[in-house]
Amino acid sequence: MTTASSPSDHAAAAPAAPGAAVPSAAPAPGTTTSSDAPVAPAAPVLLLVPGIIGPSALGAGEEPIVLADATAPQLRVTDLGVTRGEGAFETIGVFDGRIMALAPHLERLQRSATMMELPELDLDVLAQAVRRAVDEHADVPELLVRIFVSSGPEGGAPGIVRPTAWIHAKAAPDYSGERAGIRVVALDRGIPSTAPQTSPWLLAGAKTMSYAINMAMIREAERRDAQDALFVSSDGYALEGPTSTLLVRRGDTFTTTPASAGVLPGTSLGSVVTGLRAGGLDCTEELLTPAEVAASDGAWLLSSGRLAAPITHLDGIALPVDMELSRRFCDLIAGRADA
Repeated sequence: MTTASSPSDHAAAAPAAPGAAVPSAAPAPGTTTSSDAPVAPAAPVLLLVPGIIGPSALGAGEEPIVLADATAPQLRVTDLGVTRGEGAFETIGVFDGRIMALAPHLERLQRSATMMELPELDLDVLAQAVRRAVDEHADVPELLVRIFVSSGPEGGAPGIVRPTAWIHAKAAPDYSGERAGIRVVALDRGIPSTAPQTSPWLLAGAKTMSYAINMAMIREAERRDAQDALFVSSDGYALEGPTSTLLVRRGDTFTTTPASAGVLPGTSLGSVVTGLRAGGLDCTEELLTPAEVAASDGAWLLSSGRLAAPITHLDGIALPVDMELSRRFCDLIAGRADA
């Protein structure tokens, strides 16, 4: 698969005219074509990245990036990413061969790693590895590339951290249903919006491999007949989804949660905000309550793979849904907006 050059690596394309449609995707793995022939899923790609902290950590003759067998065991059972969930990760969307927001994703990965006191990462090596993973994978309309960096195996020398890093690329699932709208429930996160300042050891705002709580919240949402959840701080503010960024429309102003409240700085949000501001619309950061979100002129959960999922209901309350605007947001995040 060939990749587009740096514009899609670093920023979203210029916004499309309102109503621009997302190009039709290829059939999802396991579906059928018009001839009813089964579509075989593309094989995933796995790369190990021994050069994650630079050449000084490599052994004699060791390559910084190694193509590995994605079906064979590769990780030590004593790796702290497995035994403690100690590590950081990122998921990058690749659309029609274009790697979206590569630099912001790598910068956010380094931010999470720094919060976890991991060594400085070699972002140039990681960028090369991401591009190679895309090149090694079969051509698909939508690809997810995940970067994992753990604290490495247990039992290392005191005070020395040798991270383990790998990259896994696989065809994206069919998100068409979620892009048409999702029901969401608000769930208590259990910590205040001031946690990053008062309790930095809680790692609020870091994208860590300790994702059990996030997955538990999605399961709870499903038990409540919803597709996703909205984190709410203990002081009553809407924060983010377990795997997504909140964007709320009130009139011609679009609002998101400030990162200082302990949410991830959204890479997909950056692409959407760039497009909105280019169209002369206001984008702000503000803490909103769930009631204010439910009373808004529309709300979305944004992410790199699912793109823009409009919220149709929050705690059973119906929200306005602008599908034309939702499609435009999808185009912006996926780099499919016309220049």
